[in-house]
Amino acid sequence: MNAFLRAALAVLVLVHLPAARAESLRCNGASAAEGDSRLSVLYKCGRPVLAESFCAPVYYAGSLHPVPAPVANLFVPCQPVEEWLYDRGPGNLMATVRFRAGVVQSIRYGRMPH
Repeated sequence: MNAFLRAALAVLVLVHLPAARAESLRCNGASAAEGDSRLSVLYKCGRPVLAESFCAPVYYAGSLHPVPAPVANLFVPCQPVEEWLYDRGPGNLMATVRFRAGVVQSIRYGRMPH
């Protein structure tokens, strides 16, 4: 098979692959998903069992090194992150909803909080 036919076949296979889907959280007949605001998740799912907030380090673009803190330590560059834990009841996995900049960044499921 020549290179053109192999490339065309690869494109056809990639086009027909299912798209990757982000996780969503189903609660009270509504669905909370990535991109939803904290207020939207609170309205759809109610109050979480636990909530935690912390300051995640900010990284230089294309680097694995965090932005260094200033000498005076008056300001430490970080981005506020919140994680809300939902207990979805017997037979269901716990859901951890992570917010960055006030919107859902990810939803993860597990037996124990992440």
